[in-house]
Amino acid sequence: MLNLPRTNYGRGSKTSASPLPVSEPQAVSNQNSDARLRELGYTPQFKRELSFWGVMGVGFCTIGILTGMSSAFQTGYVSVPLLRSSAEICSLFMFLIALCLAEICSALPTMGGLYYWVCAMKPEYPALGFTTGLLYTFAMIFTGCSGNLSTALYIASLAEVGTGASLTRVEVAAIAWGINILSGIINTVGTRAIGTVSKVNLWWTLGGTLFLVISLLVKAPHKNTAAFVFTDLENFTGWGNSGFVVLLGFLQAVYTLEGCETAAQVAEEAQRAEILAPVAIVSSVAGSWFIGLIYMLALLFSVQSISSVQETSFSIPIAQLYFDAVGRRLTIVSLVIICSAQFFAAITAWTASSRLFYALARDNALPFKSKFMSLTDGQAPWLGVWISVLIGSIICCAYIGSPVAFNAILSSAAISVMLSYAMPILVRVIWPDRYVDDRGPFHLGKYSRITNFASLLFSLFVCILFVLPTARPVTVLNMNYAIVAIGGLILLVLVAWFMYGKTHFKGSVSTIGEEGAGAGREEKEY
Repeated sequence: MLNLPRTNYGRGSKTSASPLPVSEPQAVSNQNSDARLRELGYTPQFKRELSFWGVMGVGFCTIGILTGMSSAFQTGYVSVPLLRSSAEICSLFMFLIALCLAEICSALPTMGGLYYWVCAMKPEYPALGFTTGLLYTFAMIFTGCSGNLSTALYIASLAEVGTGASLTRVEVAAIAWGINILSGIINTVGTRAIGTVSKVNLWWTLGGTLFLVISLLVKAPHKNTAAFVFTDLENFTGWGNSGFVVLLGFLQAVYTLEGCETAAQVAEEAQRAEILAPVAIVSSVAGSWFIGLIYMLALLFSVQSISSVQETSFSIPIAQLYFDAVGRRLTIVSLVIICSAQFFAAITAWTASSRLFYALARDNALPFKSKFMSLTDGQAPWLGVWISVLIGSIICCAYIGSPVAFNAILSSAAISVMLSYAMPILVRVIWPDRYVDDRGPFHLGKYSRITNFASLLFSLFVCILFVLPTARPVTVLNMNYAIVAIGGLILLVLVAWFMYGKTHFKGSVSTIGEEGAGAGREEKEY
């Protein structure tokens, strides 16, 4: 439930009296948000330039519902029974997770997000916060890399549909490197660029979905029956157990709806962060589910041959569905819409990772603290941005050698996100008395504990599902190597803890003495 903000958020605070080019109520609200940040131990250093649409756009953008639902046709199982039984169940639980995260975010609105929440609620175990922060940072880097490579694959499919030319893996990787750099440049511009991208993507997705749905339903030469859409199960996995196939459907649904929490990563740049950030977290999941359901129904009513989609030679299987249903020209337009949405989503993943680098360095979890906390004129933590670009470009090299290895690395990102979700929720479940003294204006009241418990169980269950084989018979090419990738990533994080974090990281660090950086900030709305 959303309760009205309590007056203690602005109590006893003093802020600069310099005139701000925003309305007086908005200026007071921003001052209250800054006051709350000071209560949490941090001097405000970012301009609060993001309005509700900008903040929600970040979470909505990272989820990338158009590309997520389009990717469902890359799996070996397609049907609305799967959508309704798997996706709707997952949507419900992902919504519960969003509620849990939003409740904590409202009380602790800082850009450290998941990492900071764990530190604040269980400060005597700094290892929990450190591992959560580093694991989630790598997850966001991998997610951005995955999005940029997917953008490159959409470009490859555009070339295949438009000219018949096929690109090699080296050429696809080279395009991905260029997109990585472009993502880095946009993130380096700062909050204005990210706010603009997130809002553009929000309306782009809404308008694009409308165009895609109408095009499919009007142009498809053959419309599937309701019986086919709502009762038929096309199973190409090799698994004979339909129940297990439905569980496998959880993977795509969960992966599609991950990303809402990135709204918390821009909390220190958001107006009325204690309200807008949590509402944005919840709204992005709810809105994405609704749009995704409509889009998936249109795809399933319009698909001409699922086997044709599964056996396509196009780089992205969804291109075959559109080619069969709407023809070459509209396929090109449709792929441009989906490709653009994918690119926007990847940009905001690195927005999150760069802010996480900043937050970790601020609390002495990383070396070169001053470098990681250095901001451009557009208030972008540039070093975190370009480290994300560098790591993402290196990972793209794995695609040249083995797409299987690349997919394993990216599967570890999905698991890492769910594990990162689970950590603050775990603290809430096991140590409920260690919650923050003051709830934020957004809280779940008496339903908080049961919601957290259900969300924790689902998060852990999905992490197990992510490492199970998804096809039979299991071969070298279809083996699920996610367990190897996530094991390697966890090992890397643990090594970082024992080699550096255990000595230098003691939890969140107050920066209240550093008053100069935030003074006289001019705030505008984007």
